[in-house]
Amino acid sequence: MEWLYLIIGLVLGLILGGFFINLYYKKGLSKKQKDLQEEAAKAQADSSKILAEAQKEAENRKRELLLQAKEEISKARVELEHDVRDRKQELARERNKLEQKEDNVEKLLVSAENKRNDLEKKYQDVLETEARAKDLERRKAEELERVSGLSIAEARTLVLEAAEREYSHDMATMLKQMEEKTKQDADKIAKDIIVTSIQRYATDYVSEATVSVVNLPNDEMKGRIIGREGRNIRAIETITGVDLIIDDTPEAVILSSFDPIRREIARLTIEKLVVDGRIHPARIEEMANKARKEINQTIKQEGERAAYETGVMNLHPEIIKLLGKLKYRTSYGQNVLQHSIEVCWIAGMMAGELGLDVTFAKRAGLLHDIGKAVDFEQEGTHIELGADIARKYHESPDIINAIEAHHGDVEPQTAVAVLVAAADAISAARPGARRENLETYIKRIQKLEEIATSFDGVEKSYAIQAGREIRVIVSPDKVSDDEMILKARQICKKIEDELDYPGQIKVNIIRETRATDVAK
Repeated sequence: MEWLYLIIGLVLGLILGGFFINLYYKKGLSKKQKDLQEEAAKAQADSSKILAEAQKEAENRKRELLLQAKEEISKARVELEHDVRDRKQELARERNKLEQKEDNVEKLLVSAENKRNDLEKKYQDVLETEARAKDLERRKAEELERVSGLSIAEARTLVLEAAEREYSHDMATMLKQMEEKTKQDADKIAKDIIVTSIQRYATDYVSEATVSVVNLPNDEMKGRIIGREGRNIRAIETITGVDLIIDDTPEAVILSSFDPIRREIARLTIEKLVVDGRIHPARIEEMANKARKEINQTIKQEGERAAYETGVMNLHPEIIKLLGKLKYRTSYGQNVLQHSIEVCWIAGMMAGELGLDVTFAKRAGLLHDIGKAVDFEQEGTHIELGADIARKYHESPDIINAIEAHHGDVEPQTAVAVLVAAADAISAARPGARRENLETYIKRIQKLEEIATSFDGVEKSYAIQAGREIRVIVSPDKVSDDEMILKARQICKKIEDELDYPGQIKVNIIRETRATDVAK
């Protein structure tokens, strides 16, 4: 029973405790609601106050903006009125100018109308005068016909027949003179074309010997090149195909061969061996192979350079190589590649002056001596070999004819073939182009200077450009500017009478005056 009473007491205690807790919670919640209501009322009052203040401030700002806008509108109205007034004044000035121009135009129109009336009147007067003149001429002709008993046509025929009888000899003489003058002018024009072409392309040649000289650092190197019992020199001659001449010439050996390319390969081989210092048969063969590769590359590059420099395109690769070989080929001391390039330019320039095909002329000029690239290793003349090469690589028949005709072996079939032959002769015959005997050349140059200095007033003379030109310096006290022209003509005449020379020699006379003083 005690446990029962205890349990009942606990249950009653829990019920009473829950009642009092619920009562306390409701009382606290009611207080919080009251506080929240008070805060909400206060916030509403504050927001009403802020809204009222904002409305008041907006009204004030609105009034300020209205006042500012009114001021800007007023200011803009004033500026617009000033602008309108200025434009009106400007328009008034322009209107006055236009009115003045209209007045001037009207005056000009009136003046032009008056002039036109005057001209019409004068024209009528001229017509009347012309009519009177024609009538007078008609009357005079009728009177002449009546007096002479001949018509005008008959009189004209008689006068012309008499004039023909009287002046027929003079007319024939005049026609002959005109014909001769035309021939002279044609000859002069042709010479001018050739001279102009030569002047536009002038180049110097370095005469190359038929043997090559290799310079050595010392004479001891000769013994190393010969080698023990001559094994090195025999190896060089066997591998390169040239003859080595080792004589008493200090610090030099001479290479001799009919083949210029072999000679060049041997020269490069020896130079490489001298620089390397190791000279024995195995090294000689190695250096010769390297030199041969370099020469082949140089040949290709020189052929391409010649084609590019002259503007001759679409050449066969083998012809390019043959052109490069001409770099190592000489003819009478004249480098054949440079000679071919010069002939190309001269022929092209003459063709341009004459209105012919410049491209065709340049191609024929460049290839005219192509046979000389192989004439030292194949049978036949360079003309025959060149024509065969051109046929082999499908050059046109006109190019082949120009190659065959440039020395007169066959008749030229085109005007360009004639030009190529002329250009070849010009390039080969001009002074200094081909090697002369050294003694003869020196004597000719000395004689040229002696002829120039033999005239009075000449102080000094210098032969330059391998004897193609001579510069004469005269004394300004003895020779005047006008006398210079006569002096040049006299020197030219004496050179023509006393000296034998190929081509032309240009005489330049220089007269210089100087004034010298010293500032102290």
